[in-house]
Amino acid sequence: MAKTAKIEVKEEGLIASMQGFFKTLLEKGDISALLVPQRLPMKNAVMPTLITDPDKINGADPLAPVFPINAAKVVSKLTRRPLHGRVAVVLRPCEIRAFVELVKLKQARMEEVVLVGLDCLGAYGNVDYLRFAGEDGNGSTQKFLQNVLSGKSTAWEGVDISPACKACDHPIPENADLLIGLLGVDTNDHLLLKANTPNGEAILDKLQLSAAKEPEGRKKAVDALVAERSAYRDQMFEKTSEATADIEKLTSYLSECINCYNCRVACPVCYCKECVFVTDVFDHEPSQYLQWAKRKGAVKMPTDTVFYHITRLAHMSTACIGCGQCSNACPNNIPVMEIFRTIAHYTQTAFDYEAGHSLDDEPPLSVFREEEFQEVVAKMH
Repeated sequence: MAKTAKIEVKEEGLIASMQGFFKTLLEKGDISALLVPQRLPMKNAVMPTLITDPDKINGADPLAPVFPINAAKVVSKLTRRPLHGRVAVVLRPCEIRAFVELVKLKQARMEEVVLVGLDCLGAYGNVDYLRFAGEDGNGSTQKFLQNVLSGKSTAWEGVDISPACKACDHPIPENADLLIGLLGVDTNDHLLLKANTPNGEAILDKLQLSAAKEPEGRKKAVDALVAERSAYRDQMFEKTSEATADIEKLTSYLSECINCYNCRVACPVCYCKECVFVTDVFDHEPSQYLQWAKRKGAVKMPTDTVFYHITRLAHMSTACIGCGQCSNACPNNIPVMEIFRTIAHYTQTAFDYEAGHSLDDEPPLSVFREEEFQEVVAKMH
């Protein structure tokens, strides 16, 4: 049975109590640094911040309902080479799953990392969050938590958490070394702290926190949230599949794409150092555009937009973890996440693979399995 303890919630409130835990982790957990979402003084921005001084943790706010970057990209940069010290990284479940994929793709290392995950209640899009937070960053986080944990809607004045969050069927960071639980927990009194790995247990022993049992109502609360999100996910798959069912529909779906490549840059598992779409391969001669226009009578500019997305789908749908940063980064609000998550679902199901689930699961196409796809092989003979 996993070892559990509690993070006591004191009079200062939930956020301050969590900051106190992070300070203890940095002081007693044999940790050199902590990477945690930190509230910055400008515009109430919340961004991943690397902290070594415990007194600098006062702005930490990993429960803020905003998700400006998938921090797996940051952890990848930190861990590509030896750090010479352990770093605890506080991540959402989808960020942990993205990091697991990056480790398997040889873009990151796990050796000096302690994964700290939190139950994820979702996040607003960047613009919507600024409206929601207003001038009171910490207060807005507390308001969001109170609403969600008391069973109220995540919607607020016409906006809601992102579709990626509403369709996320993995809100619990089961593959974290240390899990901070909110669902089914009396958060007015404490937060659940659960060690999922021997690494997590060793750190938990060092922290000397009060013991606690996992609440009886936690499983019911988690199951209810997963069921709600799975239902939304399945409706999204059906709607998106219909909207992109042939090349004409797909072209219409992506018609507003301007080849800004923001989705590629924001994607945590799109890792090529040089993308073919920013090389001379797609730097066409001016006369080529005129020839295409003459042949067809008219040609949409910029060209290659549909081909770009099809190429990305073929490249990384096996590794997509559905974090939604592609849609968050799109300037024209194209539902990019919906199509990538839908295709990723079909691809990963075909390979009996779940991206980010475990380091032990080998990525599709990285190994040869003689008995794989026999129904296709049989038709070829």
